[in-house]
Amino acid sequence: MISIDLSGKTAVVTGGGQGLGKATSTRLAEAGACVAVNYFEEGSGANLAIAEKTANSIGNGSFAIEGDVRDRNSLARMFDAIQGRCESIDIVVNNAAIIRDRSLKKMADEEWHAVIDTNLTGVYHTCKECESRLVDGGRIVNMASISGFLGFFGQANYSSAKAGVVALTKVLSKELARRNITVNAIAPGVALTEMGKSIPEENRNEMLKQIPLGRFAETTEIADAILFLCSPLATYITGQTIHVNGGWIG
Repeated sequence: MISIDLSGKTAVVTGGGQGLGKATSTRLAEAGACVAVNYFEEGSGANLAIAEKTANSIGNGSFAIEGDVRDRNSLARMFDAIQGRCESIDIVVNNAAIIRDRSLKKMADEEWHAVIDTNLTGVYHTCKECESRLVDGGRIVNMASISGFLGFFGQANYSSAKAGVVALTKVLSKELARRNITVNAIAPGVALTEMGKSIPEENRNEMLKQIPLGRFAETTEIADAILFLCSPLATYITGQTIHVNGGWIG
């Protein structure tokens, strides 16, 4: 019997408290990892509460930790705090993302920059800060999207950011290979997280017609692919984007 054992390892999941981030944090913890559940607080205290609830529920000494992926200094403080608390940093999953869907004609510059700053520059910032702190043989998994390949209507910002994540993944896999750090991306189809549910129902119905398996993804199915890339079963996989989309594209 083959099992995945991440005991003794520390994983950092950006935006790890809810949606795909929560599913990923949970899967990594179920495999034995201590998970630093990242969040960014915008004043209400809600994001802290969500991250703490997730960290407490998954156990293994997991904990919530604040860090703004748009701000390198904020991430430096976050990673310093994780290093002060944990023996090592072994896994980083770049999951934090937002959407601001609008046609190019109607899109405000602020909506473009908000998505690029979080979904692409945020991945750059996180990789920049974690690279020197990751153990040799560590893992980076970046969250791309089917949108980065198909270019959905109204997602000029989101699709561009996710396509950029794919390119960044390829570059980093080459730059970090000398330390045996693998860098891969997951490109999910649509999962009915809060973000997925924000897609208008009419559009979701049209999407569903294009999926051979005839359904949207469960968040656990995306998390399973991430867990695989973080496991000893994936030591010779790097620079790749794994599509998890029910056969929508291959």
